[in-house]
Amino acid sequence: MALAIRWFGGPEGPAGICEIPLETFVAAVDLLRSRGVQRVGILGVSKGAEAALLTAVREPLVDVVVAVSPTALVWCNVGPGLDGRWHPYRSSWTWRGQPLPFVPMNDSWRPAEKDGDPVAVREWYDLSERTFATLLEAAAIPVERARADVLLVAGGDDAMWPSLRYAEQLAARRRAAGASVRLITRADAGHRPRFPGEGPAEPSRTFRHGGTPHTDALLGALAWPPVLDALRPPRTVR
Repeated sequence: MALAIRWFGGPEGPAGICEIPLETFVAAVDLLRSRGVQRVGILGVSKGAEAALLTAVREPLVDVVVAVSPTALVWCNVGPGLDGRWHPYRSSWTWRGQPLPFVPMNDSWRPAEKDGDPVAVREWYDLSERTFATLLEAAAIPVERARADVLLVAGGDDAMWPSLRYAEQLAARRRAAGASVRLITRADAGHRPRFPGEGPAEPSRTFRHGGTPHTDALLGALAWPPVLDALRPPRTVR
């Protein structure tokens, strides 16, 4: 059984990723459990991976997390909240009504690309980490606390944010705690790995994602068997 939820951008939700309650995802886990699902996995990409990891930290009923192009930090809102405002920056997530500690963006950053060209924003995240270095520890995702198995998929040519560095940080936290983790990567893949059958991602006029359709597909193909294995229900021994 699979469940896809729309957690922002709908008619009743915020237009952006701003102070989204993590209980949104916990409710989905509870629904799957109520339907008899024995092994619950959450798969998320980019900000979805951020949500998946944070949910697993707080919900012990999550058995596995597949985090594709993840972050190791809680970041500020992307887009407006329910009030329609982008600024001041707020956390992307809340838990029990309280916003999670987060890293804001340094708005002094300017893209290197010409006006009208797709932009690589990775350096914006790098700059923001340096600018708000004192906030990083509080905003770090404590992935080592998750009971779930963790599978990380990241490309070294990600032009949106440094997902491979983040994935390595997440893996290091898990290993230091003696918790299970697996990292699947290719140095030449970008922010949008494509699993078998998905086809190439649509070109963006706004952002550069890094990688190429070929290398993104190669990373997806490399990660697909471990993803299936991670999500597969346990065998019943008779």
